[in-house]
Amino acid sequence: MGEIRDFRSGKPGKPPPGETMPRRLAAIVAGDIAGYSRLMELDEEGTHNRVKRIERDLIEPTISEHHGKLVKTTGDGFIAMFDSPVEAVRCSIVIQQNMIGRNAAIARDHWIEYRIGVNLGDVIIEADDIFGDGVNVASRLEGIAAPGEVFISGGIYEQIKHKMVCGYESLGDKKVKNITDPVRVYRVLPDAAAYQRTRRRRESILLTLLGLAVAVIAGGVLWYMLAQPRTKPIDVAQVPPSPAVPPAVQQPAPSPAPAPGQAASPVPSAAPTQQASPQAAPSATPAASVPEPEIVSLRGGSFSMGSNDDPSERPIRKVTVKPFAMGKYPVTVREWNACAAAKACGFTASGKDDVPVTNVSWSDAKQYVAWLAEGTKKAYRLPSEAEWEYAARGGTQSRYWWGDQIQSGNAGCKDCGGGDGAAEQPVKVGSFKPNPFGLYDMGGSVDQWVEDCWHRNYQGAPADGAVWPGGDCGSHVIRSGSWKNDARYVRPANRDNYDTNVRYPTHGFRVALSP
Repeated sequence: MGEIRDFRSGKPGKPPPGETMPRRLAAIVAGDIAGYSRLMELDEEGTHNRVKRIERDLIEPTISEHHGKLVKTTGDGFIAMFDSPVEAVRCSIVIQQNMIGRNAAIARDHWIEYRIGVNLGDVIIEADDIFGDGVNVASRLEGIAAPGEVFISGGIYEQIKHKMVCGYESLGDKKVKNITDPVRVYRVLPDAAAYQRTRRRRESILLTLLGLAVAVIAGGVLWYMLAQPRTKPIDVAQVPPSPAVPPAVQQPAPSPAPAPGQAASPVPSAAPTQQASPQAAPSATPAASVPEPEIVSLRGGSFSMGSNDDPSERPIRKVTVKPFAMGKYPVTVREWNACAAAKACGFTASGKDDVPVTNVSWSDAKQYVAWLAEGTKKAYRLPSEAEWEYAARGGTQSRYWWGDQIQSGNAGCKDCGGGDGAAEQPVKVGSFKPNPFGLYDMGGSVDQWVEDCWHRNYQGAPADGAVWPGGDCGSHVIRSGSWKNDARYVRPANRDNYDTNVRYPTHGFRVALSP
C-alpha cells in the first residue's frame, strides 16, 4: 500500500486496524494562516474568535458551494477534498479574494491571510481524516506559498489550464520536504490584470524566440550564398530575346482548339496572372458580420424591487427604470462562438448552438458585450440589477411572474417541471413560456450576470434603476437561478453573487441595449 504519513508532520503513521482502507483520487486543498503565532500573541482571544468566524461564515460555506467536503480544521488551517480540480481551485480563489475584503477594514498587522496549496492525488479515506502523499503535497505547496496566494501542482494545472479565467506562473520543479520526487509548481494569478500580464509576457517570449529563429535562418541562408563558388557568366547572346512585356504580365499561350464535336473548356489551361497595384489588390478575408441577439424594447416604469424572502433582498423599495431594451433570450453558444472566432472572447464554447452559453465569468460577459457594441456600433452592455428585475417581473409583483405557485412549463429549474437538473447544459432557449414582456428564461435556464458589484442588501441602493457603484467588486451580482437550482432561485427577486473572474458551469448572461 505504501507508507502513510500524517498530513501536517509528514512523519510515517500507522494505518487503523481492520480491513484495507478505501482509496480515491481527489483534489486536495490545504489552507493555513500565515503568522498565526504572532497574531495570537497580539490578541489571543480576538484572533481565535475571528478565525472561528471566518471558518463558519466563509471557509465552510464556500467549500460546500463548490461541491467539496471540509475534512478537518486544524486551529490555524483546514483540509478540504473535492471531486473536481476546477472546483477546488475556484473555491481557493474565492476564499482568498473574500479575505481581501475582510482585511480591508482592519490594521495591516492584524490581517488574517491564508496560504493555500492544491494538489491532485490518491488518498486514503477515513471517517474524519485523509492520508497519503496526495495530502502531503498539498500541505507542502501551502507551506511555500506567500500569504494570500494559491499554489497548485502540475497535476492540477493540467486539469484546469483551459477552463478558468486565470493566469498561471510556472515556478518550475520544487523539492519539498518528505516527498521523494520534485513537484511541478504553479502560482495562480486570479485577477484579470494578472492574467493579461502573464499573457503578454508569454507573447513577448514567443515573439523573441521567433525573432531569434528568423535571424538564425537568415544568417544560414546568407552564409550559404556567400560560400557558393562563382560560376561562369551566361553568354547573353545565347539567351533568346524575351518580349518587352514584363514576365509578370505575359499572357499564356492560347489553348489548342477543341477537336470537332468537343465543347471548349470554360476554364483556361493556365489562368493569367496580373500584377495589381496595392490599391487595387483585393482585401483579406472580409470580417464576419457580428450576429446581433434578438432584443425586446421595454418602455420602462416604476416597480417594487426586492422581497422579504431573504435579507439580501431587503428593504423593498420603489424603483423607476428608464426605457431600454433587453435580449429576448440569454446569449447562446452560437452567438458566443462568433465572438470567440473573432478572437475577442476568451474560449470556444461547447454544446448545441441554440442553448445558452455557460461557464462564463463576469469578465467574459464584459468581453462579449464590448465586442458586440464595437461591431454593431450600438450601445450594448450588461443590464443593471434593477433593470434585470424589472424585466424579469414583466409588470407583475407576485412571487414568480406567473403567480405565487410553481407551474410547469414556465421556467427551467430542477423542480419546475420540464427541466433536467442532472443535464450538463440547459435546454435550448425559448423552450418555456415568455413572461408578459415577451422575454424568455427570465428565471431558470442559466444564472445571469448583471453589471452591479455585490452589496449585501439594498440599504442605500439607487432608486433610478442605474448601476449601483461601489460595493464588493471582487464579486458581481448574478440573477435568475439555473436549471440545476431549486424553484426558490428562479424568483425575480432572488439575487446572489460570485467571483468576478471565475467561471462556473451554470453561469451565463443576456445583453441590454441603451436607447
